[in-house]
Amino acid sequence: MDNVSSEVRKRTMQSVKSYNTKLENKVMKALWSKNIRYRKNVNDLVGHPDISIKNKKIVVFIDSCFWHGCPEHCRMPHTNEIYWNKKIGNNKTRDQSVNKYYADKGWTYVRVWEHELRDNFDLTVMKLAEIIKNN
Repeated sequence: MDNVSSEVRKRTMQSVKSYNTKLENKVMKALWSKNIRYRKNVNDLVGHPDISIKNKKIVVFIDSCFWHGCPEHCRMPHTNEIYWNKKIGNNKTRDQSVNKYYADKGWTYVRVWEHELRDNFDLTVMKLAEIIKNN
């Protein structure tokens, strides 16, 4: 059962940002400080990657543990379970489809879980920077 009224939950969910989140902006700032230049939220790329470097054929997705169904941290709401299972399941299917698209096109795609950044931000950004620089 939800701890708040449905009206409060509705307002909360409507306020969730889909791009330019604090975590994404923090990653972008860290990459920029390492002289890695990129474009953010490019609409003409499949899946609208959070970070893209077209000349290196690299896309980066920073995935929320909840919205993308992290196997370690995604806790499904107990209210409206059918809706949420379908919603998160569709997101996971779409993510796999986007991964396949970029792999088939010869691009490097990187998916970073929210918890990886929260648990060890510096190490995760360092690994991401290495992937970008070595590509």
